This record gives sequence, C-alpha cells and structure tokens, in this order.
Amino acid sequence: MKILILGGTREARELAEIASGERGFDIVSSLAGRVSDPLLPEGVVRIGGFGGADGLREWLVANAIEVVIDATHPFAATISMNAATATARADLPLLHVRRPGWFAGPGDKWIRVPDLEAAAAAVAGLGDRVFLTIGRQGVGAFAGLTEPWFLIRAIDPPVGNLPPHHELLLARGPFAVETESRLLASHRIDVLVTKDSGGDHTDAKLVAARGAGIPVVMIDRPALPADAIVAANVPDAVQWLRTQSASRA
Repeated sequence: MKILILGGTREARELAEIASGERGFDIVSSLAGRVSDPLLPEGVVRIGGFGGADGLREWLVANAIEVVIDATHPFAATISMNAATATARADLPLLHVRRPGWFAGPGDKWIRVPDLEAAAAAVAGLGDRVFLTIGRQGVGAFAGLTEPWFLIRAIDPPVGNLPPHHELLLARGPFAVETESRLLASHRIDVLVTKDSGGDHTDAKLVAARGAGIPVVMIDRPALPADAIVAANVPDAVQWLRTQSASRA
C-alpha cells in the first residue's frame, strides 16, 4: 500500500519511521520546504509544493498513491484543505493527525484569539515588551505596532515587514522551562504570543509564563473540514493504516 505522508512535524517523522518498518507499507514523505534545514523523516522524501489541490490530485494519481496522511502543523491550513479536496476528487482515504491543543490551567492568564490580526490587536493593550513565538510566517501582522518591542523567535528569519522595534532570535526547540524562564526575565517580557500548536515539544514557554505571571495571547487553530477523520497521536494513525491495509487484502 503506497502512502503519502504530508509532514514537517515530529508526529510525521515518528509515523514515517514506524510505518517504514511495517511489511506492505511503501512510504513517501512530503515537506513544504519552508525551513532551510528541515529534520528529515526516514525513507523517501520529496520537498516542495504540489501546485494547489489540482496539482496534488494529479501527483497522487501519477504516483499511484492509495492512502494520504496529513501530519502537517496544526496551522498549515492551506495544505490540509488542499489534501481534503485532492483526496476527495481522487477518491482516496485521508487521515489528519492532530495532537490535542493546549488548555489553560490554574495560574494561566490566557487571552484566546481567532487569528493573527486579532492577536496583534490584543497585544496593543497588554504590554510594551512582547515575546513572539509564532514561527517566521505571520510576523508581518505585527509590523504596524510601532510602540511595543518584540523578541521574535523562529527557526529561520521571517520574511516581509517586521515591527520597527525588535530583536530576532533564531532557535529550534525543544526548550527547557528553566531556559524559557531566564529568557523571559532577561528580556523583561510583558506578554507572550503563541499559536495553539499543542504537544509537549514547545509548551515550556507556557509553564514559564505561568510562573512569571505573564499573560499569553493564544491563537486558535484553523478548523479542519467538518467530515475530517482525525487521529490524536501516532499509534492511532498506525492502527488506522493497518485497518486500511487489511481492507485491501
């Protein structure tokens, strides 16, 4: 069974490693190519876009793909929607792998917002020194804020307009709570802005913000299609693949 994994996440790499060791699975992983030095999964890897939903459908058919797994970042809304459209047109099964989102607990001061523009509007009244941890895309939504100072952390430098007062910190997680706490203190951060990526790979900043009493502007995830089939973790995704394989036996 030939499987396309739309990847770029830890779950995608784990899934590719496990599935590559299963008899009867032929895995191809696809990365968008937006990170200059990506962590590559095991097995065959293609890098680059498909040319929208139509291009993806044509690629699926041309490469005899039988099953698609969308294990992209929870905020990679375009490729997730393209995958849903392409697989529907090609009559192929699609599974979305989405780790559970984060939930505020005792001591957390979260302000949930629907998108980047709402996050920028919320920041204006929360503090003068902002820790921006949304990756390199979308930073331009904050470029019009001329008063606050931003610490912008990303793996690669952001593109486009940036806030006039900022410092760029290039780093790849995971990060320890102690390290995040020191970072907040040393840069005198007033407010943290992040996306609801979920998982334990980047949640240390949330623990550090709670300890420091710093408010967090939490950007909600884009919604998946209403009829999406979703697995919350890699073991569930592997079991789904086994079920798909058994149905073809």
